[in-house]
Amino acid sequence: MGFEVHFVLLFAVATAVALLARWLRVPYTVALVVAGLTLGSTSAFTAPHLTKELLYAVFLPGLLFEAAFHLRFDKFWENKVTILALAVPGVLAATALTTALLTPAANALHFVEGFSMAQGLVFGALISATDPIAVTALFRSLGVPKRLGVLIEGESLLNDGTAAVLFSLILAFAAHEGGTVGGATLSFVTVVGLGAFVGIAVSFAASKVIQQVDDPMIEITLTTIAAYGSFVLAEQFHASGVIATVAAGMVCGNYGARTGMSPSTRIAVESFWEYVAFALNSIVFLLIGLDVHVDALAASWEPILIAYLCVTLGRAVVIYAVTGLMRRTREGIPWSWTGVLAWGGLRGGLSMVLVLGLASGFPHRELLVTMTFGVVVLSILVQGLTMAPLLARLGIGMKGAERDAYEVRHAMLRTSQAALRELRSMSEERLVHPDVLASFRDELEARVRESEEVIRQLHREKADLWVDEVRGVRRRLLLVQKQQLIDSLQRGLIGQHAFDSVLKELDAELLRLENGSGGDDPRVAGAPAERPPDP
Repeated sequence: MGFEVHFVLLFAVATAVALLARWLRVPYTVALVVAGLTLGSTSAFTAPHLTKELLYAVFLPGLLFEAAFHLRFDKFWENKVTILALAVPGVLAATALTTALLTPAANALHFVEGFSMAQGLVFGALISATDPIAVTALFRSLGVPKRLGVLIEGESLLNDGTAAVLFSLILAFAAHEGGTVGGATLSFVTVVGLGAFVGIAVSFAASKVIQQVDDPMIEITLTTIAAYGSFVLAEQFHASGVIATVAAGMVCGNYGARTGMSPSTRIAVESFWEYVAFALNSIVFLLIGLDVHVDALAASWEPILIAYLCVTLGRAVVIYAVTGLMRRTREGIPWSWTGVLAWGGLRGGLSMVLVLGLASGFPHRELLVTMTFGVVVLSILVQGLTMAPLLARLGIGMKGAERDAYEVRHAMLRTSQAALRELRSMSEERLVHPDVLASFRDELEARVRESEEVIRQLHREKADLWVDEVRGVRRRLLLVQKQQLIDSLQRGLIGQHAFDSVLKELDAELLRLENGSGGDDPRVAGAPAERPPDP
C-alpha cells in the first residue's frame, strides 16, 4: 500500500477509536495505544514507523507549539520556579535516581551481563521526558484546578527539551568522546539558551507581521511558519528545536495573538491548532501502539517491570522533594496535587524515538529499546487509566459522585421532557383517550420536578456545576446569534459592514468565554440565593 492509503487508514482507525473512547468514557490516547497494539498483533496493515525524522519533521513541532500557544504566560510566570525546578534540575535528578536504582537491579537480577552505569544514564535520560496529553485531556473534562494543569503542561513542555539535550550529552560521554562536567554544563546552557533565542526571534518577527494584516489564512500560515520554522532553524544551529518551538508558541499565543489578531481571527487560529493537535496526537499514539510488539514485551516482562518501577519511583522522589521545598513559598501546592504530579508523568513518543536513534552497536541496545517501549506502554495504560479514580479519591476537581448525579438528573430531565412533548403531540392528534394520557403526564411532570429540585440542590452545593451550566447556556446563545447573523448575510438582509461589525462583537464575547472571563460568574445571572459564596 502507498503512503496515501496508510494515511487514510490511520485517520479512519483514529476516528473509530475516538467514537469508541467517548462511548466507553476512557482516555482517548489510551484507547489509541490499545488499538495500535491490537492492530500490530494482528498485522492488519503495515503503518509507517515512528522515526526521529517523522517525529521531528511532523509531530513534535505541531504538538509543542499548540500546547505552548494556549499556555497563559501570566499563569506560567506565577509558577515559574516550580516548573523550572521540575523541568531542569528535576530531570537531572530523576535521571540520576533512575540510573542509581536500575543499574544494580539489572546486574543483580541478571537481565544482561555487564549493564554499566553508562547504559543506565542513557536510559534514565531518554525516559525522563514526560507526555501528559492523556492526563490534561482528563483534567479538562473533570474540572481540575487550572493551576494544576499549568504545572503539568508547563513542566512537560520544558522537560522535553531538557531530556533531549541531556540525552545527547550523556550519549557523547558514553561513547568516550571526552569532556568535563563544566564543559557539559556549558553545552547544555548554550543549546537551551540558543534554542530559546531562536524561538523568540522567529515568533516575534511573525507577530510583527501579524499586526500588519487582518486575514485569518495568512495569520494561520504565519503561526505555522513560527512553529515549524523555529524548530528547523534551531536544529540547523545545533540548538534545541524543542525549546525553540515552545518559546515560539508562548510568544505567538501571549503576544502575537493578543496584540495583532482580531477576535474572529484568533478563534480561527485556535480552532486550526486544536485540530492539528487532535490529528497529530491521534496518529502518534496510534503509531506508538503499532510499533510495539506485544510478544516481545511479554517475553521481557521482568526488566520492563523493574525499569517501570525505577522510573516511577525516581520521579515520585523528585516531585515530592521539589514541591516539599516550595511549600513555604508563594508557589506551594497541596500534597494531593503533588501525588497527581508524580503519577501524571506519562511517557510518550519522544522516548521511543530517542532510543531507536541509538547506534546498532551501542551496548545492550535491544534491552534498552525493549525497556523503553515497555515503560511507555505501561505508563500510558496504567497511569492513564487510573488518573480519574486517583483524582476522585483525592477530592481534586469535580467529584465523581457529584458529576455522575448531575449528569443522571440532566439525562432524566431531558428524557422526561421529550416524553411530555410526545404526549402533547398525541393529545393534539387525538389518537389516545385523554384520561390515559393524563396519568402518564402526571408521572412525567413529577419526574421533571424531582430532577429540577436535585439539580437546584447540586447547584447550591457545588459552584462549579452552576458555572458550567451558565457558561454552556451563554455559549449556546452566542452560537445561535452567530448562525443567525450568517444566515442574514447569505439571504441579503444585511450588508457586509454590519456583518463584520456584529461578528467581531460576538467572536470577542466567545473568546472571553473560552478564556474564563465571559461574564459567567456564578453570583450573577440568577444564581441560587442559597448557594454559599465562592471560597
